[in-house]
Amino acid sequence: MVSVKPAEGTLGPVFSPQGPSLRELCVQALSSVERGYDHLAPKFDHTPFRTPDGVLEATVQALSAAGPFDRGLDVCCGTGAGLTLLGRVCRQRVTGVDFSAGMLVKAHDAVPGATLVRADARALPFTEGFDLAVTFGALGHFLPSERPALFDGVHRALRPGGLFAVGLGELPSRNNRAYWLSLGFDLAMLVRNAVVLPSFVMYYRTAPAVAVRRDLRAAGFTVESVDLPAGDEDDLRFSLVLARKPAGPAWRPRPRRSPARSGS
Repeated sequence: MVSVKPAEGTLGPVFSPQGPSLRELCVQALSSVERGYDHLAPKFDHTPFRTPDGVLEATVQALSAAGPFDRGLDVCCGTGAGLTLLGRVCRQRVTGVDFSAGMLVKAHDAVPGATLVRADARALPFTEGFDLAVTFGALGHFLPSERPALFDGVHRALRPGGLFAVGLGELPSRNNRAYWLSLGFDLAMLVRNAVVLPSFVMYYRTAPAVAVRRDLRAAGFTVESVDLPAGDEDDLRFSLVLARKPAGPAWRPRPRRSPARSGS
């Protein structure tokens, strides 16, 4: 194995030779969510923040058994990993939505045939246009008080009987390093957002599976979960939450006030 020495010492590549430098990660962390991901987009796929291929492949298998599906929507599509998945399980056009222009550029490169929409996922501009929606690795960018608006929007975007698949990494017990790493990260983000504006909303511990399932049911979905094999990912267990919009008479959630977030 050939070792790679960072070109800038400790400010060089952090995760891989093609990945972001420590300086670039610091710039992202001091930006808003939108601007931070615009900045990181060209190198995002070379970080551990991208959903593991093993999780995506296992999701394809699970959704293939739950289909068939025509039109698919990737909520917070990022650089397009979920769009590639949708292209394998949907028979018609797939759509990605994200509010980072930089991420949408990379998504277009990855899936040129997809329809890409720049929008805030808390106010999705779709009504009963999709049979399947997915999201991966995005719930940490929404405060718990913002999840109802997100899930209501997905519910509205799906046709009756449509399915919303949510990939979740479930934190292990306290004797695992991932538990303490996630706790330290979230505490650091709380301090950062208390003293720096605009805020950068990204937390690992604010979207536990039990809370996500509860909020999906409150939005009108029926919910079940399946475990996903994730290959070599030893620190996390992954599950796929399958939330189904009822096929019967339209269900209307109670109106909610849209939460405001500074700088996003």
